[in-house]
Amino acid sequence: MESMIRDVNLAPGGQLKLDWVQAHMPLLNLIRSGFEREKPFQGKKVTICLHLEAKTGYLATVMQAGGAEVCMVASNPLSTQDDVVAALVKNGIHACAWYNASDEEYHMHLNQALDFHPDLIIDDGGDLVSLLHSHRGDQTKEIIGGCEETTTGILRLRSMEKSDALRFPMIAVNDAYSKYLFDNRYGTGQSVWNGINRTTNLVVAGKTVVIAGYGWCGKGVAMRAKGLGARVIVTEIDPIKAMEAIMDGFSVMTMEEAAPLGDFFITVTGNVNVIRKEHLAVIKDQALLANAGHFDVEISKGDLGAVAVSKRTVRNNIEEYVLPDGRKVYLLAEGRLVNLAAGDGHPAEIMDMTFALQALSLKYAYENQGRLENKVYPVPEEIDQKVARMKLDTLDVKIDRLTEEQKEYLAGWRS
Repeated sequence: MESMIRDVNLAPGGQLKLDWVQAHMPLLNLIRSGFEREKPFQGKKVTICLHLEAKTGYLATVMQAGGAEVCMVASNPLSTQDDVVAALVKNGIHACAWYNASDEEYHMHLNQALDFHPDLIIDDGGDLVSLLHSHRGDQTKEIIGGCEETTTGILRLRSMEKSDALRFPMIAVNDAYSKYLFDNRYGTGQSVWNGINRTTNLVVAGKTVVIAGYGWCGKGVAMRAKGLGARVIVTEIDPIKAMEAIMDGFSVMTMEEAAPLGDFFITVTGNVNVIRKEHLAVIKDQALLANAGHFDVEISKGDLGAVAVSKRTVRNNIEEYVLPDGRKVYLLAEGRLVNLAAGDGHPAEIMDMTFALQALSLKYAYENQGRLENKVYPVPEEIDQKVARMKLDTLDVKIDRLTEEQKEYLAGWRS
């Protein structure tokens, strides 16, 4: 197939980025060595839909080392790095993506990546799966199975499974302990603030940060905000998570109460219109709005555009909206994932664990074809444990093991 990319001459810069992350992703390096020997995907085609930057690019080369023919497509147009895409094509990987693609171009790329006729897929947010089921139904018969990266995508998959619409098995990589306890918490926590800080060049200490959503991503963002010296407010709909935020030392209130207080607002809910018209009516002057959820729907750009009297770009990745009474609100990265649209995403060492899970889970899906039903499956516990143990080994950390006596004690019920 023909790749659809911006400029293949950008490849040298992209290769430097791939080399850098390879040097900091020891788990993928170990898996790559095993794949090179075993060739578990020999003769198969894999389409990967992820944020297309260096770390995901290196995952693609690992799948290629396992014998697969690989096609990459972006899950978000603003996180695509054209030099990395060019380097992948130079390395024999097909790619359909370029930075800042329009909606029409974005869907053209997705369709081109499916014209590749993959046997296996890795998805991020469910766009590939959705397109296959909504517009390319016959092609679902060709898919052995796949993996899903994000909370948002898994929610969509579970909805499909519940309504008996899912036509091939998918593994919920995001739900693995070795993923969400580290990627979602530490990866999102650091990368969101990396994106905000490099984009705004403003101090966080002494200011008020409002975080919408206290799942694992929200916990990470809140923890890093506290570390940067901010006062932290959490908004939630779940009473248990709200209590957890209080016990962690944060204030909890409604978004309407928080709107006049916040200097930074970060949405991490996976839901739609979390910040909307009634909040904009009372929001603090010069508030900065950022989204760390998968889709650009958490901050209502429709409401922003409707109430603002003017809009202009005041800095790269910052749009200023002037409200009727003169208050100004700043939207970062068009409301898309701020850590990737305005940054480089999660640290390489964090994504090393996540992509180790992806590689091993996809291998599991392939090896168990015919035995898996058209359902959403958890990552097998042995793979989750294996990735954690491999990570400890790369850190030269040893942990205790149960003695036979301890195993017997835990397995028994008598005192």
